Amino acid sequence: MTAEEKKYKKWIVALSIIIPLAVAVLFGVNLRKLGYDVEPLSFLPPIYATINGITAILLIVAISAIKRGKVKLHENLIKVCMGCSIAFLLMYVAYHMTSESTSYGGEGVIRYIYFFILITHILLSIIIIPFVLFTFVRGIAGAYERHKKLARITYPMWLYVAITGVVVYLMISPYYS
Repeated sequence: MTAEEKKYKKWIVALSIIIPLAVAVLFGVNLRKLGYDVEPLSFLPPIYATINGITAILLIVAISAIKRGKVKLHENLIKVCMGCSIAFLLMYVAYHMTSESTSYGGEGVIRYIYFFILITHILLSIIIIPFVLFTFVRGIAGAYERHKKLARITYPMWLYVAITGVVVYLMISPYYS
């Protein structure tokens, strides 16, 4: 482990715990139910679903860039993906803090498919946090072999989370009120 990796390890571990806990707590806080006069941010779901789609596309482009030896482009694209993920998270929490949760209305087999996708999306979106951060730090620290080894695990998980974010939105969007 490089000195730079050691420097960031505590931060990565802390963020990997704090982010999911904060999201869980804030997800349960509805400002309107608490009596605050705030407009529901009902326009956000298609925006954050689009951000997930953009993240997926940029992840694919980032992998293509590194395979072509374009290291700086790869690094910049990953930074944009991380920014998109943060923007998604902020909008997702803001939406749920100001709006009623929407229940999925599908029936039969499609309902089971929806919940399978949703549950795996949620679980992997929690698990992916340290993977993304450690992979990124290894890359910027110049530990390329270790970066590449971890990226082989991180990339498909992150891509799955980004794509299933769009799929979950498309499946639930008919039920938004």
